[in-house]
Amino acid sequence: MSSYPPEISASEGERLTEVAKDWCIAHGLVVRPPPAVVAAGQDPGNILATAVPVTLFPSPFPKLCFDQGAHVQKTYNDLYAAISRDEDFLAQIVKEIGDSDEFTQALWKVHLRVKEEGYVQPLSLGLFRSDYMVHQETPESTPQVKQVEFNTIASSFGGLSAQTSLLHRYLAAAEYGLLANPVIKGATTLPDNHSAKGLAQGIIQAFTAYGEAKAGRQKCVIFLTQDGERNIFDQKHLEYEVSAPPQTIPVFRLPFSEVLQHTRLAEGDGRQLLYTPPQLSHLTFEVAVVYMRCGYGPGDYPSESAWEARYHLERSAAIKCPTVLTQVAGTKKVQQVLATPNTSASAPILHRFLSPATHTTLKDLEATFTNIYPLDTSAAGQEARKLALDPEQCKRYVLKPQREGGGNNIYRSAIPEFLRSKPEEHWGAYILMELITPPPVRNTILRNGNLESGGVICELGIYGTCLWDQNEKDESKVLRWNDMAGYLLRTKGDQSEEGGVAAGFGCMDSVALI
Repeated sequence: MSSYPPEISASEGERLTEVAKDWCIAHGLVVRPPPAVVAAGQDPGNILATAVPVTLFPSPFPKLCFDQGAHVQKTYNDLYAAISRDEDFLAQIVKEIGDSDEFTQALWKVHLRVKEEGYVQPLSLGLFRSDYMVHQETPESTPQVKQVEFNTIASSFGGLSAQTSLLHRYLAAAEYGLLANPVIKGATTLPDNHSAKGLAQGIIQAFTAYGEAKAGRQKCVIFLTQDGERNIFDQKHLEYEVSAPPQTIPVFRLPFSEVLQHTRLAEGDGRQLLYTPPQLSHLTFEVAVVYMRCGYGPGDYPSESAWEARYHLERSAAIKCPTVLTQVAGTKKVQQVLATPNTSASAPILHRFLSPATHTTLKDLEATFTNIYPLDTSAAGQEARKLALDPEQCKRYVLKPQREGGGNNIYRSAIPEFLRSKPEEHWGAYILMELITPPPVRNTILRNGNLESGGVICELGIYGTCLWDQNEKDESKVLRWNDMAGYLLRTKGDQSEEGGVAAGFGCMDSVALI
């Protein structure tokens, strides 16, 4: 694959730009335009869309590594379902994160308030994504995937990733063979990607498991969204899959800021969540599933009423994706505790949640861990502080807070100064992760009509769906649904630290297996 992707001329780049841009618009591989492209005042009706940033070619990706990530996803689903059911463990995690992380503490307070009066919905839904990068220390060593993070809330781009795979399939069939340096049909292996259908299936399973609505009402699914959402079409692809025949499930989009305005709890002990669409005031639906595409960061909670809205949802009978417990399970601190090497004679912490006797993939799962350390006052934390503050050693690490959404991490030489700007008692809210060393890859990115060619870094996400019973004591009956649900490949220039597509750093991609 040394000659792949092929070098292209300026005129070939123009041709591929036009073809890719039109295909994206025609097939919903789009986002609302950023202010840098279209000023808000120029689109008062919010009617415009623009092609999402994409690579012109699917990036080469080791099949060994792709299979490695896909192979362990169902075990990861099982693991995080088990973690969310272990309240004592999560309480200890929240305690170790400390009061300096007000957001995590506020989430935990929501759980405690609901616990005091009693939960009414034992079922939990997870639409997860485990993110990896290929790690290869030397050109001669065998590449393997190492986990960057595990996402338990608002695991995005499932809709757009399926479309990106279709775009590259089209270009491979219709365009690559026409280049001066052609890519011969069949020379690249492009795996099927049904991420939109796979994620939608998880929502459908939860909708069915909810059971019948009370008082003859019709059930529905709510997609809980942020105000001014630009990445709406990614969500729409999932919505259309959920509501498509034969199930024809009613799906409504509800901004988080309007939860208390348009929903209420039914009278009685059942606490069914009732929703009256503002445009259909003569109808009231019983909400079976709340799928959260928001609520993952402090910015979604600008006032106390936002926290009351989260409490309102959490105490309802709707199946949440995720619950507060599942969201806390996705903190970086949990990932650190799982991945920190076991130096004692006791069993690894992983065995608290999954038995090696029944989970034969545990060793394979552990192989995806990278070195992660706490920054607390423990012995391991003290050693990590030395690494983080050392002007040379710090260049091998990234500092991460307990946040989702991108743009929150501190890299390499910026770490010592950042830590010194914070009180030491706040350091325990962060984790220190050893940087992953990916092999060199090059590609061309189409962003806002412009081409950017050069070295790139790829990040693989494997989706998983899981439905489980928080209260079930029989371990063999806890999981109601568990599946791998497709993949995502995000790519960024190799000089960029962050990779968020919506944040403007990365782009959509798909894999060419090698």
